[in-house]
Amino acid sequence: MMTGNGAKILIIDDERQIRRMLHTSLTGHGFQVIEADTGQEGLLAVADKRPDIILLDLGLPDMDGLEVIRQLREWSETPVIILSVRENEQDKVIALDAGADDYLTKPFGMSELLARIRVTLRHTNVVQNEPVFE
Repeated sequence: MMTGNGAKILIIDDERQIRRMLHTSLTGHGFQVIEADTGQEGLLAVADKRPDIILLDLGLPDMDGLEVIRQLREWSETPVIILSVRENEQDKVIALDAGADDYLTKPFGMSELLARIRVTLRHTNVVQNEPVFE
């Protein structure tokens, strides 16, 4: 089932196998996929490629994912879904408070991730299409 409508998703994760699995699944569902394996590369890709959603791992080789979110939130409102092995409640709260829009613990089911992406896109489209009051 195609669900992506060509929306661009940036995957920032240093694990090649995870990126490959996500790339295959997401493109199969009609999304355009951009990949980055470091936080810095990811931040540059956000500025250059303007994705609709970012899937972000917290454990990156060059900087913590929380730092990526903090830097990103200085200039971008692109929705961020965290994909992390960190499963304790405090880690989730810190990431959400830092500016993440959702949090999914690895390992996760692809159908749940796709549902969360659809929800995020719906919320993003609602905000973009709201009438402007002058």
